Amino acid sequence: MTTDVFQAAVSAVFNGGVVAYPTEAVWGLGCDPWQQSAVERILKLKQRPVEKGLIMVAADINQIEPLLKSVTSEQLAQLKASWPGPVTWLIPDSDNWVPQWVKGRYKSVAVRVSDHPIVKAFCHKVGKPIISTSANLAGEPELKTEQAVRRQFDDQLDAIIPGELGNQTKPSQIRDLITNQILR
Repeated sequence: MTTDVFQAAVSAVFNGGVVAYPTEAVWGLGCDPWQQSAVERILKLKQRPVEKGLIMVAADINQIEPLLKSVTSEQLAQLKASWPGPVTWLIPDSDNWVPQWVKGRYKSVAVRVSDHPIVKAFCHKVGKPIISTSANLAGEPELKTEQAVRRQFDDQLDAIIPGELGNQTKPSQIRDLITNQILR
């Protein structure tokens, strides 16, 4: 990956753009969660209803510090034990740090701390978590190659960060931090 491509993707996110990038198991679409028009673009690209909510991905647990104010020490230990890694947690957002257009109809926010080197580096460079949703139309199979992403979305994206998928075979597990229930 060239530095120019990486920096163009970072600039795109700062400017409200939508980017594609490899994750642990599938290609993802991302943007700045706090830019409503960017999130709306992803939802439109995927043909996904806003009510379903979206996942955010972070480089490390420090990037989601505002969400951790209301978690217990046991819950924090649970998060730290599973991250970085392929577990997405639904974390209560009691202070409404994350906009409703990200959470959909929920009061919690879905968050993962990635161990994929490109995702980690990208979130570090952006300086905060980004949206991380699979690069596919809602209800269709996830895309597993850069070529498939280009065929589906190329002219609608502001940048594509090249790279390889991680070693996971399916998207992250989703768990509720309060009930510990596995949702996916």
